Amino acid sequence: MKKSVLTRYRVMAYVTAVMLLVLCTCMIFKYGFDMGEDLTFMVSQAHGVLFIIYLIFAFDLGQKARWPFGKLLWVLVSGTIPTAAFFVERKVVREVEPLVEDAQTAPAKV
Repeated sequence: MKKSVLTRYRVMAYVTAVMLLVLCTCMIFKYGFDMGEDLTFMVSQAHGVLFIIYLIFAFDLGQKARWPFGKLLWVLVSGTIPTAAFFVERKVVREVEPLVEDAQTAPAKV
């Protein structure tokens, strides 16, 4: 597996987790204090698009790492639980890093 597959998953896991926390904050202000309705709408739309990208990258990583369906489902769902993606990302990286081809140790193709 190429390192770029893991890197793009990691980036999107963090982006999705941060955007979900921002969205939760916006929802608190929208429903708790009756302010920021337009901002909440924009953040929710951005989070939705970024979450779809996260799903694609996580699915790609899961296919290349040959995860069972249950593990793949847990990684995909972790993007919907605030702060869960941070913890799941760390665990995934520890498990997948040994599968990553290192460009320096891989033999050159002629």
